[in-house]
Parts: sequence; structure tokens; C-alpha cells
Amino acid sequence: MMGEINFRNPKYYTNREMSWLLFDQRVLNEARDKTIPLFERIKFLSITASNLDEFFMIRVASLWDMVNAKYQKQDIAGMNPMQQLEHLNTAIHGLVDLQYSTYNRSLVPQLRQNGLQIIGRHEDLTEEEADFVDQYFEEHVYPVLTPMALDSSRPFPLIRNKTLNIAALVHKKNSKEELEFATVQVPGVLSRIVELPKEGRGKKIILLEEIIERNIQKLFLSNDIVCAYPFRIMRNADLTIAEDEAADLLKEIEKQVKKRQRGEAIRLEVEAGCDKRLLKILKEELHIEEENIYVIDGPLDLTVLMKLYGMEGFQHLKAPAFIPQQVPQLPAGCVIFDEIKKGDILLHHPYQSFEPVVEFIRQAAKDPEVLAIKQTLYRVSGNSPIIAALEKAADNGKQVTVLVELKARFDEENNIVWAKKLEKAGCHVIYGLLGLKTHSKITLVVRREEDGIRRYVHLGTGNYNDATAKLYTDIGLLTCSEAIGEDATAVFNMLSGYSEPLAWNKLALAPLWLKDRFLYLIDREKKYARSGRPARIIAKMNSLCDQDMIAALYEASAAGVKIDLIIRGICCLKTGIKGVSENITVRSIVGNFLEHSRIFYFENDEHYEIYCSSADWMPRNLERRVEILFPVERTELKEKLLHILQCQLKDNVKASVLQEDGTYEKADKRGKHIYQSQDVFCKEAIGEAKEAFQEDTASGRTFIPEKHHE
Repeated sequence: MMGEINFRNPKYYTNREMSWLLFDQRVLNEARDKTIPLFERIKFLSITASNLDEFFMIRVASLWDMVNAKYQKQDIAGMNPMQQLEHLNTAIHGLVDLQYSTYNRSLVPQLRQNGLQIIGRHEDLTEEEADFVDQYFEEHVYPVLTPMALDSSRPFPLIRNKTLNIAALVHKKNSKEELEFATVQVPGVLSRIVELPKEGRGKKIILLEEIIERNIQKLFLSNDIVCAYPFRIMRNADLTIAEDEAADLLKEIEKQVKKRQRGEAIRLEVEAGCDKRLLKILKEELHIEEENIYVIDGPLDLTVLMKLYGMEGFQHLKAPAFIPQQVPQLPAGCVIFDEIKKGDILLHHPYQSFEPVVEFIRQAAKDPEVLAIKQTLYRVSGNSPIIAALEKAADNGKQVTVLVELKARFDEENNIVWAKKLEKAGCHVIYGLLGLKTHSKITLVVRREEDGIRRYVHLGTGNYNDATAKLYTDIGLLTCSEAIGEDATAVFNMLSGYSEPLAWNKLALAPLWLKDRFLYLIDREKKYARSGRPARIIAKMNSLCDQDMIAALYEASAAGVKIDLIIRGICCLKTGIKGVSENITVRSIVGNFLEHSRIFYFENDEHYEIYCSSADWMPRNLERRVEILFPVERTELKEKLLHILQCQLKDNVKASVLQEDGTYEKADKRGKHIYQSQDVFCKEAIGEAKEAFQEDTASGRTFIPEKHHE
């Protein structure tokens, strides 16, 4: 019977882009959840807008490129690019409508009730407020603006990607000439949120574009303003890097990044009520199709709500801040290398502090016995302490090798700056590999000790970014395992010299061996199930859209393997298909922290194995990136990772479960104890830190855990 099933049948798969929209819908659901603090809800709404911007610039743009190139190949769900765009068009318009319905009908009224009033239209200002706004315009805004007109001598100006602009139709005073088009960019250098004077408690704000629109006549003194409306465009930002032809990859990427501002326009947002004549000009000059025009009932670009979230005075409307806790195995003031020698150390961010990772590099930079530091960097923070430590290491005479991935999307410019800075400090910088992105997270420290050379390694599921480490859930491992140390050396030799080792001890790398390793592990569970032995898979990742992996999971499910998937974002697998996926469950957790760790559990006939990785199960991760899969073998650390997976499978507050019809529904909590996994991990981290503090004070050591603000 099983041999008759085609596990690659398109009807068994969900389109990748439609699945992503379902993810953004789950984020939007958090903004609509009245049990969540009000300011957290506006934060989630802002995130949906930011997500959608990137989705247009990359995914939708890519589909349009395919259509323009007459590319007809079907995706795993059996749709060609044009069919995908048609489905997406309907779904995205629906999502945007729901965003603004949430904003206008739910969030704005509740913000007003809680002391924050947003003036939506400048016409609604009181006389006193209008005077303040006009003076504010004259003093702070007018000097920064550059009005631009369109006529026979001045072509249509470049409208920059993602910028907010105001378009106007103007008419020369006392003239019968035709209406002319004019535009002015809302300056990004000024705060878009302007607080109005207000007596008593609470705050009242207006957005900068409303102030400019109110005073736009002052920019075109010899003209009458017929109408003026805000608009915003999104451009194709999917870079095409001609690596084979680029003599200098750094210069090629610098050139391509600049082109983002001039890419083809793929979305136009205009304020509701926009004059049809004005809209026609925008449509024709920007070459925008009707279906890519979004008429917005509210402020354009809801990412401004993240600025609103940062306003002072509304702490009571936010979730209590969690301070990452000290790692019990790494007390303050310890020599990290001594602690790692006692046994592997697992880090669980952001519940535990990212500081030990930074301190690992800092201590290596200063330690006279450290000979070399090698590290991969994909995304780092704006003022990265890790970069500073690597510079110090080079200054101290260490051999420092850093692979800076210049092709990290939307971080290209940032990474170019860091690469140049590291080179100037004397580090050996590698600019990624030809045709591949290096997405792996690995650091190798080579240290001279009494018994010889010892290699210390940090492996992680997330970036070396101390800022996002407070928001993203990730796993890190610190080890001085000889086998992993040898593998780490081989990784860097491969990255710097293109030398592939004959064999690996513990690590598996993409694009060479990682996918085959995963397929082998799934197949092993399938064989155990067929022979009646214990077989189970639990896999936690960000996205699942690789057809080979999904087909393997379908086969394993059909053989009787119980499979639980915890997938935050894209999932092209369908559940509940008779004879195919009846044994598979899929859940997505969207909470205060962004789920980012990749953890994989295989029952292995009651001798379970557990792995962590930088890779999702996507073709790009498994076939076009340098990724690392590493085993966690110390018993207590395996148990901790299994505990993390089990907690997330019990979550019935922030988890949404994939249904047979392809929709997601919140996990059923009827008659069950309320269980929120992220809250559990916060409490456990505090408890572990307190226990370690008590143990260390009893033994006379100084260990001060960071406070948790309730």
C-alpha cells in the first residue's frame, strides 16, 4: 500500500508564500488578543508591518522577477509564479485590511482610554494645537524639506524605497495651466511622532506627515494646493550578486546595496480618499499594476508603532521586562576556560545571559596562552562588544580569523563596515564563500596549556548579536571536546582554504553532508517503527519547506513514527492526510520572545539523540549555505534540551496548532492547566540562578545574579 503513495504529490504541500502569510497572521492575532498588555499589542502590530515590508521586497519581488522572465516552473504545491501572485494578492489585501481594522477599531480607542490620544487628521487639531504645530513646522521641519515638482524641465523624481512621501496636485496662481504634480519626502532624520502640549495626565501626539500636509502650501508659495496625500512605495530589494564575475566581492555588494533604492516598484500605498488624478500619475510614473495599490485607512507604515511602544510613561501597559539570568556554571569573575574543562556548558538565551559568549571572546583576547581565535559573523549589533574583543585580540598579537558574511540580507552595509574595521585592526577577514552564504555560528579558541594545545569551541543556533540575544530564543554550547575541536579546525580550514576533510567526528555541515545526515536520522526512525521498536521525532525550527525533508517525514509518519514539529514560521507540510501525515502534529509559538532555536530529537530505539543547528529545513539552508549541525551528548544537557521541547509541546497559551484544512488554531486549553512555555523558562532561569547563588555564597564564592524585575 505504501509503495502506491506518491509522497511528493503537490496536493500534499502548502505553498511557501501562503504559509508565510499565515505566520504573519499569527503575529497579528497577538495584536488582536485582549488578554495581552496594550502596548505589547501595538508592538506586535508593528512587527506584522515590518514583516510584510520585507516579504514584498524579497519574496513578492522574486515572484515578479520570475513572471517577467517567463519562468513557468511549478512550486512544490503545483503553482507557477503568476498563480502564486494571484493567491497572494487576495490574501495580502485581506491581511492589510485586518491590520488597519485592528488599529482603528481596537487599539486607537483603547490607547485613548489609557491616556494616549493619537490625532489622526490635522483637521482635528484645536486652535491652540494648530498654532503649536505650525510653529513646530517653521522651526524644526521646514528647513529640512526638499519640495520637488514635475514639469517639462523636471522629470519624475526618484522616490526612495520604503520612504514616506506626500504627493500633491498644484496649480499656479491666477493661471489656466494644467495641474502639476509635486512631492516632498517626510524626513527620516526627524521623529515621526510629535507630542502636543496637553494639560493634565496622559499624552497627545500627531504624526509628522500630518504636520507637513497641513503646512504644504508654504513649500509651493506661487501655487495653490489642490490636494495632498501621503504615499509610500516598496521596491524590489532582492540583490543579484554576480559573484563569478566580481573581482572584489566587497565592492560588488556595496554597488548592489545602493541599487535597492532604485529597484522596480512593486507596491504602492496611498491614504484612503486620495484624489483619482493624483493616484493616476503615481500609478503611471511608477509603473504599478492596479492589484499592487493598497488604499490605507490610517497612517501609512505601521512600523512607527514601535516608536510609540518606546514612549515613556506607559510602563504599566507593557509586559514586565525580563533580565537574562547568570549562567550557573559560569559564575561572575570565573576563568571561562577552567569551567568549560569541567564539562560542556549549555546556554539558553534569552533566559540566560549572552554575556558568557562575549566574555569567552574577551578572555581569549587577553589571555597570554591563547594563540588563535577564529569566528564566523553573520549579523552583529551596532556597537558590538564581540568586534571590539576581536580587535583587541589582534592588537595583542593573536592570530584572528573572521569570516564576515557580506551577503547577510539587509545587514550587508553593516557587515561591510565591520569587515573593514577588523581588517584595519589586523584581523584576517574572509568575505564568505563563492555562491554560498555562511550562516553557521561557530567560534574556535586555540589555547596553549600544560598538557598541550587545547581547543575551545562555541557553537550556536543564533547570531553573535548581543542585542537580539535578549529577544531571540537560542541555544549555545561551550565545549573543549577534542573531537569537536578537530571538526572546528576543519570547518575554518575549509572556509579559508577550501580544503574538505576526509571525515568528520561529530559535526555535520551544509551544503555537503547535513541534508543527508538529517535524511539518515529520519530514515532510521522509520525502520525502527516498521520493526515495532520505539520511534519518535521532535523537531523545532523556524521554517520547513524542503520537499525532500517533508517527503521523508511523510514516509516516516506512514510507517508509524510519531512526529511532533514546532515550527514558528513557514510550514509547507500538511497534517492529517490519511496514510501520509496522520502521525504528524505541527505547532507554532508566537510570544514575547522570537523563537529562533533549532533543536532535533530522535528516539533511536530508546537511546535518544539530540542535536542543535544553525539550519532550518529549507533548500537554501541545506543546499546553498554553510550550516552546522552539532550533537549534545552530556546526559544532563540532553535532558535540558528534551525538557525545552516537552515544555513547548505543552504550551496552550502562545501555541497555535496546524489544522487539517491548513489553518492554525490556538491550542486547546479547555479543562487543562494553563501552560506558557516562555514564562516557564523565565521562572526556571531565575530559580537556577538563585540556587547557584546560594551554593556559591555557602562555598565563599562571589556570585551575583542579575535582578528580574517583576
